[in-house]
Amino acid sequence: MKRLKKSKYKSVVIKKKRYYFYKITWLDITGDSGHADLHSALGFMPSIMVTHAYLLNKDSKNVRTFASYEESDELFSDRNVFPKGCITKMEKIKI
Repeated sequence: MKRLKKSKYKSVVIKKKRYYFYKITWLDITGDSGHADLHSALGFMPSIMVTHAYLLNKDSKNVRTFASYEESDELFSDRNVFPKGCITKMEKIKI
């Protein structure tokens, strides 16, 4: 009898489909409505954000994630959609 190889990555199986856990690093808009000189304005940078979540799916334009789920059904909560252009790094998390 052949045994299935255990994955070295953190994942969950919902309705016979496996979803892997990722660390996603992405850029977010940073805003300020106050007055600033040129030096301060040019030093203003986007925020580098980190999200830990399961990968629901990805296509050529977007990455969709979820963080909470129903164990016995395909119900997902804490969902996000990221434009691919905002993502700087995606790392699959090892166990």
